Amino acid sequence: MSPQIRPLTPELQKAAKEQLKEDPERLEADLQAFKTWIEQQPHLNPRMDDQFLVAFLRGCKYSLERAKSKLDKYYTLKTKYPDYFLVSDTKDSKFREIHQTGALIYLPTPLNETGPRIAIWRMGLVSVDKYTMLEAMQVAQAMQEIAILEDDYANVNGVVFIMDMKGATAAHLFQMTPSMAKKFTVFSEEALPLRLKAQHFINTITGFEQLFNMFKPMMSKKMQSRLFVHGNKMGLLTEQIPLKYLPVEYGGENGTTEEIVAAMEKKLDEYADFFQENTKFGTDESLRPGKPIDFEGLFGVEGSFRKLNVD
Repeated sequence: MSPQIRPLTPELQKAAKEQLKEDPERLEADLQAFKTWIEQQPHLNPRMDDQFLVAFLRGCKYSLERAKSKLDKYYTLKTKYPDYFLVSDTKDSKFREIHQTGALIYLPTPLNETGPRIAIWRMGLVSVDKYTMLEAMQVAQAMQEIAILEDDYANVNGVVFIMDMKGATAAHLFQMTPSMAKKFTVFSEEALPLRLKAQHFINTITGFEQLFNMFKPMMSKKMQSRLFVHGNKMGLLTEQIPLKYLPVEYGGENGTTEEIVAAMEKKLDEYADFFQENTKFGTDESLRPGKPIDFEGLFGVEGSFRKLNVD
């Protein structure tokens, strides 16, 4: 039976072949090998549709061993820390209110037309008097899951992330505890199949340096090399992301926040049943072959954190 996967555009197929080692003639066999392994894991109950699983193969450049590890950690962390990583209700009123602020948007045109997807997180648009950072991150998690399933640019070429701190305050930063920072860093590097190609920080505020210095050592050397702090110098950002690929509100041509939010609102409605199904999937540590995962050893008890090893 042929894999149920969207065909890539010629440009993306070329990139997948050159950068990810994707071989269309081997795709069915690669997926079958992945599924066979999953079926042999008594503790693991993931989604099994082809489009979802191929994202993990692409995110790991077709290393089956890395894809196994990433899928396992993806569901292990969702099961262990549902408040952080398990999104099941995208119709919740608070969830929609946060999304409608436009604080997090994925821009419609990828970088250089066919490159990585561009995402922007505007921290200052989320009121800390009304919402927590964790509630805002639930919206981010939902949008990442949709991207895993349907964004071929993000799956093949990765994501370029911009954090704009304009309007943010120290109260925003105080909500990002070391424990929270560790969990999100581990999930991003070890569980999420979308590859982060660059992370830009603009309009940074007082106190950012301490937060940045807390996050940075938790990342692999490769990820550290992809961090760029521009302060309030937009010119430094547009040297790497030409202005036309930023939203209209930034002086660019890549959609307005209002349009982008409205389109995603419809998508969140379409995916409502999908997210409700999330509660059916996960891991059961009591059935895991071998030793159970040492979560305290992974995240540290009093701040000691085992540095990530990521290719």
